[in-house]
Amino acid sequence: MLFLSLAGFRNSEAKTISGTVYDHDDRKPIPGVSISIEGTHLHFNADANGHYSVVVADNQKVLIFSFIGYNNQRVKIGSSNQIDVWLMASRQMLKEIVVTGYAIQRKQSMTSSFTTLNPKTSAAWGNYGANTDSESYKKNPENKFIDPKTSPLSTFAADVDAASYSNFRRFINGGQLPPKDAVKIEEMINYFQYDLAGPKNKVPVAIHTELSCAPWSPAHRLLRIGIKAKSIKTDQLPSSNLVFLLDVSGSMSDVNKLPLVKAAMKLLVDQLRPIDHIAIVTYADGAGLKLASTSGNQKTKIKNVIDDLQASGSTAGGEGIKMAYRIAKENYIKNGNNRIILATDGDFNVGASSDEDMEQMIIKENSSGISISVLGFGMGNLKDSKMNAIADKGHGNYAYIDNITEARKAMVTEFGATLFTVAKDVKIQVEFNPAKVQAYRLIGYENHLMEKEDFNNDKKLGSDMGVGHTVTALYEIIPAGLKDDYSFSVDPLKYQKTEKASTTNSSSELVTIKFRYKTPDGEKSAMEKVSVNDTPVPILDTSDDFRFASAVAELGQILSDSAYKQHSDFENLISRAKAAKGKDEEGYRAEFINLAKNAREILKSSEPEAK
Repeated sequence: MLFLSLAGFRNSEAKTISGTVYDHDDRKPIPGVSISIEGTHLHFNADANGHYSVVVADNQKVLIFSFIGYNNQRVKIGSSNQIDVWLMASRQMLKEIVVTGYAIQRKQSMTSSFTTLNPKTSAAWGNYGANTDSESYKKNPENKFIDPKTSPLSTFAADVDAASYSNFRRFINGGQLPPKDAVKIEEMINYFQYDLAGPKNKVPVAIHTELSCAPWSPAHRLLRIGIKAKSIKTDQLPSSNLVFLLDVSGSMSDVNKLPLVKAAMKLLVDQLRPIDHIAIVTYADGAGLKLASTSGNQKTKIKNVIDDLQASGSTAGGEGIKMAYRIAKENYIKNGNNRIILATDGDFNVGASSDEDMEQMIIKENSSGISISVLGFGMGNLKDSKMNAIADKGHGNYAYIDNITEARKAMVTEFGATLFTVAKDVKIQVEFNPAKVQAYRLIGYENHLMEKEDFNNDKKLGSDMGVGHTVTALYEIIPAGLKDDYSFSVDPLKYQKTEKASTTNSSSELVTIKFRYKTPDGEKSAMEKVSVNDTPVPILDTSDDFRFASAVAELGQILSDSAYKQHSDFENLISRAKAAKGKDEEGYRAEFINLAKNAREILKSSEPEAK
């Protein structure tokens, strides 16, 4: 019996296969490639550098590598633990994709590479290509060009969320274009870190500017405003009182939901120090405390609780949020980092569940000193609008986790930025000089616009910035005197006389930028300001960051079918992004370039064929 048991154990022994996936033609790594084990429902993804690592049993003999725009490749598992793979591009396969909402289905039966479009198989493949009819996105009308003579001030809250980018990546990797309302250009831009100098002295944030031409309309100016929060070493960060609020309802059973939540939370647990404490609250039919507040040095105990979680039942999200706040208050750390981390697909269906219900619940807790950050998971019923609302009202940030690489980015690489606030209620107000500016438009930030009076009102909340965070905003500016398609006059008023604003001044300044912020424990804001002269530099002389951010914005304008995309062009933005890739140690910019290429091909495939 012992011999048979040992023999059975040997038959099920596992080994780890790792390697890198490359493009056969340019020999460069391909990020995000899907790897499956033939004969199983197991599915993995290569990271941003094309690296992968999978565990296989002795009786598993073949790995299948697939990625949009490439032929599938079956690779036999031999004796070596290192397998590098070179994928061949396939334009024909791209023409066979179903692009939901953008084109007709070209073929009744899909090629094997895109069987993920079948709902029955979507869970095993991370839900790529699944039906997204029940997903919800909220996007206000696109910002228009504004005349500074009538509206010289533009005011908005800094947005540090980056969920729209990883959500866009999820759609492209699944062979679909994202819904237009899911494309939030500011979140795509702010997904990336930029090389900005941090603040000096005791100021928590520093501001930087660049001015050049708009690549999609060279006669227009493009102004970049960059804000950099100060960096703090991990051992100098305040102690944390964290409450993991984990959705374990039945909708979280897919492999890219609760299993990925568990992996992400364990990555965060590894970053905790003995001075940090964590509690775990779960919710399904109701809410429950799975782990009382526990020191960060008891990592095995914490991870065991996470491993034991199972998905079932309905979704009482409101009840879970209430319990999480109660636990956070009971373990409150004065001058510490008190934060709830909600991991969910946002599909609340028991109790308070509407976006408005959630907002009101969070607003009531604003004075508690407890922040709430949201991590979104899954596809098919993703409630992006609800999770955005919770994070915006809860002094937190919102990230979408589509794979373990993204979890590592949020929980390890950007640990401080995700969890530790250094400046809260950050607001930006830009005044445009009408002698230099005919019209201007803020690119993105539609959900974060504020009234001009809100800038000086400390009761009006802005957005928070974490350790080392960068925020970038872009303005497209039409210079004064330039003939354009966006400036229109109105007839004189009949019942009142409108005074004409004076547009003559001798100032060489284009804009003055003001920004306000509060310290994490402060209630009164401080203000900084800087002016920018109307002296644009050639785009080739701008920083890599300027050119790369402009490429991301240009792609966002194409994907959202912006009314102001003008001459936006895939070839130009891809070429500019390649030249501006810079060091790119984590490979995120290289991944963007590949995603832009794939988006181009998907969009081409969605265009009706000429008859």
